[in-house]
Formats: sequence, structure tokens, C-alpha cells
Amino acid sequence: MGSRTYRTEAVVLRSLRFGEADRILHLFTKERGRVGAIAKGARRARSRFGGRLEPFSRVDLQLHEGRGELATVTGVDLLRSHQSLATDTYLVAAGSIGLEAMLRLFVEHDASPRAYHALARFLELLDGGAPPATRASDPALDPLVLGFQLKLLWLAGYLPHLGSCAECGAEDPLVAFSAAQGGGVCRQCGAGAIPLSPSGFLGVRGLLERPLAGAHEVELDQKGARETLRVIEALYEYHGGFRLRTLAAG
Repeated sequence: MGSRTYRTEAVVLRSLRFGEADRILHLFTKERGRVGAIAKGARRARSRFGGRLEPFSRVDLQLHEGRGELATVTGVDLLRSHQSLATDTYLVAAGSIGLEAMLRLFVEHDASPRAYHALARFLELLDGGAPPATRASDPALDPLVLGFQLKLLWLAGYLPHLGSCAECGAEDPLVAFSAAQGGGVCRQCGAGAIPLSPSGFLGVRGLLERPLAGAHEVELDQKGARETLRVIEALYEYHGGFRLRTLAAG
């Protein structure tokens, strides 16, 4: 029987207090997708883990799989702390949306290296930080946050169809978005769908087509950003049956 101890790179999505001194961790790993783990004694003043297991941290972990559902953290090296994300209110809110999206869209032990790399890149770009004067009025409307969620939906298998009407296939102008049909719909098929302006469609297309580093270059006005967010929320609700608490708190 092979060793049940392994090393992996991971991002800490959530850290919860457990018992007198332990922490339960929700991790997204490079090789194994979402993993649950326990860090024993992590909350003690002289813990060998220090502050290396906080949300947003990218770490190199050694994990041991026992008989329970949770792996045990036996070693950790910090690769990047992303400390600014924990001290800037705007960045905390923006980053938390991304972390919750990872938690809700991907089930445990469903490996997705591309999603892991997208998450790592998202945190790096967010940590670099747009100047306060260029930030969106609401972190949920930040082009980088919107673009990251759209790319996660794509990687999870929910890429919106925007080339023609997703209902009838007509190449007529698209005027609304239907999560049930998986894309934009024409005026004839738009009953009950989410109305979308040309700027909304341009926003969704632009954020999907550009790399994350180019998200702030997409022409996205306030109306287009809000419509893009509505598309994202509709996809979450229809395909996953959930709403992000971090978006509701915005």
C-alpha cells in the first residue's frame, strides 16, 4: 500500500476555528482540486504553522490522509501571503467573492489545474491592486472580479453561448440572456430572460475573451457591469442552485 502522505501546492479558501486550538481548512489544491484538512494546534501562540494558513495564502503543504474525511496538515511552506488582501476593505471583499466562487463551483477531489492557475493569477493581480481612484463603486462590479467568475463558470462547463440565439439559433440581435438556454437570446425568444443591453453583451464577451490581466481594459460602464453580474448570478442559481453570500453582502 502506497504512502498516504503527499505534498501539494494550494490556496487557502476558508479557515474555521475547531476545538480549543485547531483549524479546519478548505483548500483548493493544484493536483487534487478542493480538499478539506485539519491543522492541529494551529491557533496556539507557538504553533509551528504560524500565520501561514490564513485565507488568500498560497502555500506548499504536506498532507496526510487518515481514515476520516479530513486530511491532516503535517507541514507548510508559505509561497505568497497576499497580506494586502487581508488589510484593505475593498480587496478583502473582492477577493472573498473569488474564494467563495471556487468553494461553490467545484466539488471536493475534482481536480482542475486550470482553475487552480486561474485562482493563483486572480489573487496575484488583485494583490497588485488597482489604484483607489480607478476602483469600481462596488467590489462586486470590479472587472477583474467579474472576469474571474466568468472564467470559472467556463472551466466548470457553463460557457455562455453568445454567437447566435441560444434558443432558436437565429443570428438576429441578442437582447437578453437565458441561463436555462445557456446564452443570449433574440427578441422573439427573450420572454422571461434577463434583458441585456449592447454594453452588457460587450462586457461579458470582452471579459471572457481577454486574459485576467486585461480585465480592466474591457469597455465596461456601470450598466454593463451590473448586467454582467446578473448573468453570473443567474448561471450560479440555474446550474448550481446557489447564491454567493459575498455578493449578497455587497
